[in-house]
Amino acid sequence: MTDRPTPRLLSDEALSDLLAAQRFGTLATVKRSGHPHLTTMVYSWDPDSRTVRFSTAADRVKVKHLRRAPRAALHVQGGDVWSFAVAEGDAEVSDVTTVPGDSVGRELLAMIPPGAEPEDEDAFLRQLVDERRVVIRLKVDRLYGTALDTEGQGCGTMSA
Repeated sequence: MTDRPTPRLLSDEALSDLLAAQRFGTLATVKRSGHPHLTTMVYSWDPDSRTVRFSTAADRVKVKHLRRAPRAALHVQGGDVWSFAVAEGDAEVSDVTTVPGDSVGRELLAMIPPGAEPEDEDAFLRQLVDERRVVIRLKVDRLYGTALDTEGQGCGTMSA
């Protein structure tokens, strides 16, 4: 028997905090074959509505997957490689932003973190239209994840 640390389940609050602390994650959608399609995405987490939002172009393969099969998951690594959170649920894809400043464009603008807002908001909203941007909204119905407390444990390579 070894003294290796064991994973501990994270509370719903800790999982939500982990999602809020990160900006990048891996979005998994379902291909027609049933296999997962994984892509690294920038996201915005709204803990009150339990919604993860992503900005993407309307012609991306993930959009086609979600329109056909809305089940999706977001995997987010914690502050170290020993912790993670997964947010699962059904996703919806917004209409394409077609007029600078329409509701989709405003939603995309609201997803930008404080301090990173565009200098020229009108130009940014026009660019969103030119890129045919949409919002993917992942309505989270399940959060799960673990952390492995390794501090002072001297974890080296694991052997099977």
